[in-house]
Amino acid sequence: MNRPNIEFIADLETIVKSRLAAGGDESYTARLAAAGTQRIAQKVGEEGVELALAATAGNQQEVIDEAADLVYHLLVLLADSGLSLADIASRLKARHSA
Repeated sequence: MNRPNIEFIADLETIVKSRLAAGGDESYTARLAAAGTQRIAQKVGEEGVELALAATAGNQQEVIDEAADLVYHLLVLLADSGLSLADIASRLKARHSA
């Protein structure tokens, strides 16, 4: 696993939170958040379906692209809900130890 690349997800989480706090319409993130939780959740659902379809088609580049879109929109949804990747990691760790 390439650590610098995986660590960028944490950086992206910080960027998303910053853009949500800034508001306005300067960034896609802020515009998406302004559209509301339902729209953010819809995007997560759309990206999840697109990822599943890409996986069944067997195109690795499409899988990467759609997975990236899903992770980004998940980060926006988590931030909008007052949650973080740390919350998710904590739950995964607890499930793994059970």
